[in-house]
Amino acid sequence: MEDREISDILIRWYEENKRDLPWRRTSDPYLIWISEIILQQTRVVQGLEYFNRFTERFPNVAALAMADEDEVMKYWQGLGYYSRARNLHAAARQIMNDFDGVFPRTREEVLSLRGIGDYTVAAICSFAYRLPYATVDGNVFRVLARLFDIDLSIDGGEGKKYFTALAQSLLDERRPDLFNQAMMEFGALQCVPKSPDCECCPLNGKCLGLAARRVERLPVKSGKTVVKPRYFNYLYIHGQGMTLLSKRMENDIWRNLYEFPLIETECAVTWGELSGMAVFQELFDGIEKVEITREYVAKKHVLSHRVIYPVFYEIRVDSFSESMGKYLKVPDNRVGEYAVSRLIQSYLEVRDGLLF
Repeated sequence: MEDREISDILIRWYEENKRDLPWRRTSDPYLIWISEIILQQTRVVQGLEYFNRFTERFPNVAALAMADEDEVMKYWQGLGYYSRARNLHAAARQIMNDFDGVFPRTREEVLSLRGIGDYTVAAICSFAYRLPYATVDGNVFRVLARLFDIDLSIDGGEGKKYFTALAQSLLDERRPDLFNQAMMEFGALQCVPKSPDCECCPLNGKCLGLAARRVERLPVKSGKTVVKPRYFNYLYIHGQGMTLLSKRMENDIWRNLYEFPLIETECAVTWGELSGMAVFQELFDGIEKVEITREYVAKKHVLSHRVIYPVFYEIRVDSFSESMGKYLKVPDNRVGEYAVSRLIQSYLEVRDGLLF
Protein backbone atom coordinates (compact mmCIF):
# COMPACT_ATOMS: atom_id res chain seq x y z
CA MET A 1 0.00 0.00 0.00
CA GLU A 2 1.61 3.27 -1.11
CA ASP A 3 1.68 5.86 1.65
CA ARG A 4 1.71 8.73 -0.86
CA GLU A 5 -1.36 7.32 -2.57
CA ILE A 6 -3.29 7.18 0.72
CA SER A 7 -2.27 10.75 1.47
CA ASP A 8 -3.35 11.97 -1.96
CA ILE A 9 -6.73 10.22 -1.68
CA LEU A 10 -7.40 11.68 1.76
CA ILE A 11 -6.40 15.22 0.78
CA ARG A 12 -8.47 15.07 -2.41
CA TRP A 13 -11.47 13.84 -0.39
CA TYR A 14 -10.91 16.59 2.18
CA GLU A 15 -10.82 19.37 -0.40
CA GLU A 16 -14.14 18.16 -1.79
CA ASN A 17 -15.93 17.46 1.52
CA LYS A 18 -14.41 19.62 4.26
CA ARG A 19 -16.57 21.80 6.48
CA ASP A 20 -15.99 25.54 6.29
CA LEU A 21 -14.76 26.42 9.77
CA PRO A 22 -13.12 29.68 10.90
CA TRP A 23 -10.02 28.09 12.41
CA ARG A 24 -9.30 26.47 9.04
CA ARG A 25 -9.16 29.86 7.37
CA THR A 26 -6.28 31.14 9.48
CA SER A 27 -2.66 30.36 10.30
CA ASP A 28 -2.81 32.34 13.55
CA PRO A 29 -1.46 29.92 16.19
CA TYR A 30 -3.51 31.59 18.94
CA LEU A 31 -6.83 31.02 17.16
CA ILE A 32 -5.82 27.48 16.20
CA TRP A 33 -4.86 26.79 19.81
CA ILE A 34 -8.21 28.04 21.13
CA SER A 35 -10.12 25.94 18.60
CA GLU A 36 -8.16 22.78 19.40
CA ILE A 37 -8.67 23.13 23.14
CA ILE A 38 -12.40 23.74 22.70
CA LEU A 39 -12.80 20.77 20.35
CA GLN A 40 -10.97 18.30 22.60
CA GLN A 41 -14.18 17.31 24.37
CA THR A 42 -16.79 19.18 22.34
CA ARG A 43 -18.67 18.57 19.10
CA VAL A 44 -17.88 20.98 16.27
CA VAL A 45 -21.44 22.35 16.10
CA GLN A 46 -21.39 23.35 19.75
CA GLY A 47 -17.72 24.33 19.71
CA LEU A 48 -18.16 26.78 16.82
CA GLU A 49 -20.52 28.97 18.84
CA TYR A 50 -18.15 29.02 21.81
CA PHE A 51 -15.12 29.66 19.60
CA ASN A 52 -16.73 32.72 18.04
CA ARG A 53 -17.86 34.11 21.38
CA PHE A 54 -14.58 33.36 23.17
CA THR A 55 -12.31 34.82 20.47
CA GLU A 56 -14.49 37.90 20.08
CA ARG A 57 -13.95 38.68 23.75
CA PHE A 58 -10.33 37.42 23.88
CA PRO A 59 -9.00 38.01 20.33
CA ASN A 60 -5.34 37.50 21.18
CA VAL A 61 -2.95 36.21 23.82
CA ALA A 62 -2.67 39.55 25.60
CA ALA A 63 -6.43 39.95 25.98
CA LEU A 64 -6.75 36.47 27.45
CA ALA A 65 -3.78 36.90 29.76
CA MET A 66 -5.04 40.21 31.17
CA ALA A 67 -8.55 38.91 31.84
CA ASP A 68 -9.72 37.86 35.28
CA GLU A 69 -10.06 34.09 35.66
CA ASP A 70 -13.70 34.38 36.73
CA GLU A 71 -14.52 36.08 33.42
CA VAL A 72 -12.66 33.41 31.43
CA MET A 73 -14.60 30.73 33.27
CA LYS A 74 -17.87 32.53 32.56
CA TYR A 75 -17.15 32.54 28.81
CA TRP A 76 -16.32 28.83 29.06
CA GLN A 77 -19.50 28.04 30.98
CA GLY A 78 -21.40 25.12 29.46
CA LEU A 79 -18.42 23.55 27.68
CA GLY A 80 -17.44 21.37 30.63
CA TYR A 81 -13.97 20.03 31.42
CA TYR A 82 -13.19 23.38 33.00
CA SER A 83 -9.52 22.61 33.58
CA ARG A 84 -9.16 23.45 29.87
CA ALA A 85 -10.17 27.05 30.53
CA ARG A 86 -7.91 27.35 33.55
CA ASN A 87 -4.99 25.99 31.54
CA LEU A 88 -5.70 28.33 28.63
CA HIS A 89 -5.63 31.31 30.96
CA ALA A 90 -2.44 30.16 32.68
CA ALA A 91 -0.74 29.41 29.35
CA ALA A 92 -1.65 32.85 27.98
CA ARG A 93 0.08 34.44 30.96
CA GLN A 94 3.00 32.06 30.45
CA ILE A 95 3.34 33.28 26.84
CA MET A 96 3.33 36.89 28.03
CA ASN A 97 5.96 36.20 30.68
CA ASP A 98 8.23 33.66 28.96
CA PHE A 99 7.86 34.53 25.26
CA ASP A 100 7.30 38.32 25.36
CA GLY A 101 3.69 37.87 24.30
CA VAL A 102 4.58 36.07 21.05
CA PHE A 103 3.16 32.60 20.52
CA PRO A 104 6.09 30.12 20.45
CA ARG A 105 7.08 28.57 17.15
CA THR A 106 8.94 25.36 17.96
CA ARG A 107 7.47 22.05 19.10
CA GLU A 108 9.45 22.11 22.33
CA GLU A 109 8.34 25.64 23.21
CA VAL A 110 4.68 25.01 22.38
CA LEU A 111 4.75 21.78 24.37
CA SER A 112 6.01 23.71 27.40
CA LEU A 113 2.73 25.61 27.64
CA ARG A 114 0.27 24.64 30.35
CA GLY A 115 -2.32 22.09 29.22
CA ILE A 116 -0.71 21.23 25.88
CA GLY A 117 0.09 17.60 25.09
CA ASP A 118 1.29 15.61 22.11
CA TYR A 119 -1.91 15.93 20.07
CA THR A 120 -2.36 19.68 20.57
CA VAL A 121 1.27 20.54 19.89
CA ALA A 122 1.15 18.56 16.64
CA ALA A 123 -2.07 20.32 15.60
CA ILE A 124 -0.77 23.82 16.33
CA CYS A 125 2.64 23.25 14.75
CA SER A 126 1.27 21.63 11.59
CA PHE A 127 -1.70 23.96 11.06
CA ALA A 128 0.03 27.24 11.96
CA TYR A 129 3.63 26.58 10.90
CA ARG A 130 3.31 23.56 8.56
CA LEU A 131 5.79 21.58 10.65
CA PRO A 132 5.80 17.80 9.96
CA TYR A 133 4.06 16.38 13.04
CA ALA A 134 1.14 13.98 12.71
CA THR A 135 -1.96 14.56 14.82
CA VAL A 136 -3.50 11.50 16.45
CA ASP A 137 -6.96 11.93 17.96
CA GLY A 138 -9.95 9.60 18.28
CA ASN A 139 -10.85 10.01 14.63
CA VAL A 140 -7.32 9.16 13.51
CA PHE A 141 -7.18 6.10 15.76
CA ARG A 142 -10.38 4.83 14.17
CA VAL A 143 -9.30 5.44 10.56
CA LEU A 144 -5.91 3.79 11.03
CA ALA A 145 -7.24 0.84 13.02
CA ARG A 146 -9.73 0.03 10.26
CA LEU A 147 -7.54 0.84 7.30
CA PHE A 148 -4.72 -1.41 8.53
CA ASP A 149 -6.89 -3.87 10.54
CA ILE A 150 -5.03 -3.22 13.78
CA ASP A 151 -6.32 -4.86 16.95
CA LEU A 152 -3.98 -3.13 19.39
CA SER A 153 -5.89 -1.29 22.11
CA ILE A 154 -5.94 2.46 21.49
CA ASP A 155 -6.09 3.22 25.22
CA GLY A 156 -2.94 1.28 26.08
CA GLY A 157 0.61 2.58 26.00
CA GLU A 158 1.78 0.16 23.32
CA GLY A 159 -1.16 0.94 21.07
CA LYS A 160 -0.78 4.69 21.36
CA LYS A 161 2.91 4.51 20.44
CA TYR A 162 2.18 2.23 17.48
CA PHE A 163 -0.61 4.43 16.06
CA THR A 164 1.43 7.60 16.54
CA ALA A 165 4.37 6.10 14.65
CA LEU A 166 2.04 4.84 11.91
CA ALA A 167 0.41 8.24 11.49
CA GLN A 168 3.83 9.88 11.31
CA SER A 169 4.95 7.42 8.63
CA LEU A 170 1.92 8.29 6.49
CA LEU A 171 2.27 12.06 6.95
CA ASP A 172 2.68 14.04 3.76
CA GLU A 173 5.55 16.28 4.87
CA ARG A 174 4.95 18.61 1.93
CA ARG A 175 1.42 19.31 3.19
CA PRO A 176 1.28 18.31 6.88
CA ASP A 177 -1.49 20.79 7.59
CA LEU A 178 -3.76 19.42 4.86
CA PHE A 179 -2.94 15.80 5.65
CA ASN A 180 -3.75 16.16 9.36
CA GLN A 181 -6.97 18.04 8.68
CA ALA A 182 -7.93 15.47 6.05
CA MET A 183 -7.29 12.48 8.32
CA MET A 184 -9.34 13.93 11.19
CA GLU A 185 -12.17 15.16 8.95
CA PHE A 186 -12.31 11.78 7.24
CA GLY A 187 -12.83 10.12 10.62
CA ALA A 188 -15.43 12.68 11.64
CA LEU A 189 -17.53 12.54 8.47
CA GLN A 190 -16.75 9.34 6.54
CA CYS A 191 -15.19 6.69 8.79
CA VAL A 192 -17.65 7.32 11.61
CA PRO A 193 -17.88 5.14 14.74
CA LYS A 194 -21.13 3.38 13.88
CA SER A 195 -22.48 2.20 10.51
CA PRO A 196 -19.93 3.91 8.24
CA ASP A 197 -20.85 4.03 4.56
CA CYS A 198 -18.03 1.83 3.33
CA GLU A 199 -19.50 1.47 -0.16
CA CYS A 200 -18.78 5.09 -1.03
CA CYS A 201 -15.48 5.28 0.87
CA PRO A 202 -12.57 6.29 -1.41
CA LEU A 203 -10.29 3.98 0.59
CA ASN A 204 -12.55 0.92 0.51
CA GLY A 205 -10.28 -0.88 -1.94
CA LYS A 206 -7.36 -0.51 0.44
CA CYS A 207 -9.13 -1.04 3.77
CA LEU A 208 -7.92 -4.24 5.43
CA GLY A 209 -10.55 -3.96 8.15
CA LEU A 210 -13.31 -3.92 5.55
CA ALA A 211 -11.80 -6.91 3.76
CA ALA A 212 -11.73 -8.79 7.06
CA ARG A 213 -15.29 -7.67 7.90
CA ARG A 214 -14.07 -6.16 11.16
CA VAL A 215 -14.91 -2.48 10.62
CA GLU A 216 -17.59 -2.34 13.31
CA ARG A 217 -15.24 -3.95 15.86
CA LEU A 218 -12.40 -1.50 15.33
CA PRO A 219 -10.73 0.28 17.00
CA VAL A 220 -10.20 -1.86 20.09
CA LYS A 221 -10.52 -0.38 23.56
CA SER A 222 -9.52 -2.30 26.66
CA GLY A 223 -10.20 0.08 29.52
CA LYS A 224 -13.56 0.44 31.23
CA THR A 225 -14.47 3.62 33.04
CA VAL A 226 -15.53 3.16 36.65
CA VAL A 227 -18.46 5.47 37.26
CA LYS A 228 -18.91 6.73 40.80
CA PRO A 229 -22.31 7.95 42.05
CA ARG A 230 -22.34 11.18 44.07
CA TYR A 231 -25.22 12.80 45.94
CA PHE A 232 -25.34 16.60 45.96
CA ASN A 233 -27.76 18.48 48.18
CA TYR A 234 -27.71 22.14 47.18
CA LEU A 235 -29.02 24.85 49.49
CA TYR A 236 -30.21 27.85 47.51
CA ILE A 237 -30.20 30.28 50.43
CA HIS A 238 -31.39 33.83 49.87
CA GLY A 239 -32.80 36.73 51.83
CA GLN A 240 -32.58 40.52 52.10
CA GLY A 241 -32.03 40.66 48.34
CA MET A 242 -28.88 38.54 48.56
CA THR A 243 -28.02 34.97 47.53
CA LEU A 244 -25.22 32.83 48.94
CA LEU A 245 -22.68 31.36 46.53
CA SER A 246 -19.62 29.21 47.09
CA LYS A 247 -16.54 28.90 44.90
CA ARG A 248 -15.30 25.34 44.42
CA MET A 249 -11.62 25.37 45.34
CA GLU A 250 -10.81 21.71 45.93
CA ASN A 251 -9.08 19.52 43.36
CA ASP A 252 -12.40 18.16 42.17
CA ILE A 253 -14.90 18.63 39.37
CA TRP A 254 -15.86 22.21 38.46
CA ARG A 255 -12.91 23.76 40.29
CA ASN A 256 -13.13 27.58 40.43
CA LEU A 257 -16.79 27.57 39.40
CA TYR A 258 -19.52 28.92 41.66
CA GLU A 259 -22.43 27.03 43.16
CA PHE A 260 -24.89 27.17 46.03
CA PRO A 261 -23.79 25.93 49.47
CA LEU A 262 -23.47 22.17 49.12
CA ILE A 263 -23.84 19.23 51.46
CA GLU A 264 -22.61 16.06 49.79
CA THR A 265 -23.85 12.78 51.26
CA GLU A 266 -22.86 9.17 50.68
CA CYS A 267 -26.37 8.24 49.56
CA ALA A 268 -29.68 9.91 48.79
CA VAL A 269 -31.25 11.50 51.87
CA THR A 270 -34.65 12.95 52.70
CA TRP A 271 -35.20 16.54 53.77
CA GLY A 272 -35.70 15.36 57.33
CA GLU A 273 -32.40 13.51 57.31
CA LEU A 274 -30.56 16.41 55.71
CA SER A 275 -31.94 19.08 58.04
CA GLY A 276 -31.07 16.90 61.02
CA MET A 277 -27.38 16.77 60.17
CA ALA A 278 -24.96 18.72 62.35
CA VAL A 279 -23.48 20.57 59.38
CA PHE A 280 -26.94 21.79 58.37
CA GLN A 281 -27.94 22.84 61.88
CA GLU A 282 -24.68 24.70 62.38
CA LEU A 283 -25.19 26.57 59.14
CA PHE A 284 -28.61 27.90 60.19
CA ASP A 285 -27.83 28.34 63.88
CA GLY A 286 -29.18 31.62 65.25
CA ILE A 287 -31.50 32.43 62.35
CA GLU A 288 -35.04 33.06 63.55
CA LYS A 289 -36.93 32.58 60.30
CA VAL A 290 -35.99 29.78 57.89
CA GLU A 291 -38.57 29.04 55.19
CA ILE A 292 -38.23 26.12 52.79
CA THR A 293 -39.98 27.36 49.65
CA ARG A 294 -39.15 24.62 47.17
CA GLU A 295 -37.55 21.20 46.86
CA TYR A 296 -36.47 20.25 43.36
CA VAL A 297 -35.11 16.81 42.50
CA ALA A 298 -33.15 17.31 39.31
CA LYS A 299 -32.34 14.68 36.72
CA LYS A 300 -29.12 12.80 37.26
CA HIS A 301 -26.14 14.64 35.83
CA VAL A 302 -23.75 12.34 33.98
CA LEU A 303 -20.04 13.15 33.73
CA SER A 304 -17.25 10.99 32.33
CA HIS A 305 -16.40 9.29 35.63
CA ARG A 306 -19.29 10.29 37.86
CA VAL A 307 -23.05 10.35 37.99
CA ILE A 308 -24.40 13.13 40.19
CA TYR A 309 -27.82 12.87 41.81
CA PRO A 310 -28.74 16.46 42.69
CA VAL A 311 -31.48 17.89 44.90
CA PHE A 312 -32.01 21.64 45.25
CA TYR A 313 -33.64 23.21 48.30
CA GLU A 314 -34.69 26.83 48.01
CA ILE A 315 -34.47 28.38 51.46
CA ARG A 316 -35.50 31.93 52.37
CA VAL A 317 -33.98 33.45 55.50
CA ASP A 318 -34.49 36.75 57.31
CA SER A 319 -30.81 37.01 58.27
CA PHE A 320 -27.50 35.27 57.71
CA SER A 321 -25.73 33.27 60.40
CA GLU A 322 -22.11 33.60 61.43
CA SER A 323 -21.39 30.23 59.79
CA MET A 324 -22.61 31.63 56.49
CA GLY A 325 -19.79 34.18 56.50
CA LYS A 326 -17.59 31.78 54.54
CA TYR A 327 -19.89 32.14 51.54
CA LEU A 328 -20.08 34.96 49.03
CA LYS A 329 -23.14 37.22 49.28
CA VAL A 330 -24.32 38.19 45.83
CA PRO A 331 -27.27 40.45 44.90
CA ASP A 332 -30.08 38.26 43.61
CA ASN A 333 -30.06 39.97 40.22
CA ARG A 334 -26.31 39.38 39.73
CA VAL A 335 -26.14 35.63 40.28
CA GLY A 336 -26.17 35.11 36.51
CA GLU A 337 -22.88 36.97 36.18
CA TYR A 338 -20.94 34.18 37.88
CA ALA A 339 -19.53 31.15 36.10
CA VAL A 340 -21.40 28.04 37.17
CA SER A 341 -21.59 24.42 36.06
CA ARG A 342 -24.19 23.28 33.56
CA LEU A 343 -26.02 21.59 36.43
CA ILE A 344 -26.42 24.87 38.34
CA GLN A 345 -27.30 26.76 35.16
CA SER A 346 -30.02 24.23 34.37
CA TYR A 347 -31.51 24.70 37.83
CA LEU A 348 -31.47 28.50 37.47
CA GLU A 349 -33.35 28.16 34.19
CA VAL A 350 -35.91 25.90 35.85
CA ARG A 351 -36.27 28.28 38.75
CA ASP A 352 -36.77 31.26 36.46
CA GLY A 353 -39.61 29.42 34.77
CA LEU A 354 -37.82 28.81 31.48
CA LEU A 355 -38.38 25.07 31.71
CA PHE A 356 -41.26 24.84 34.18
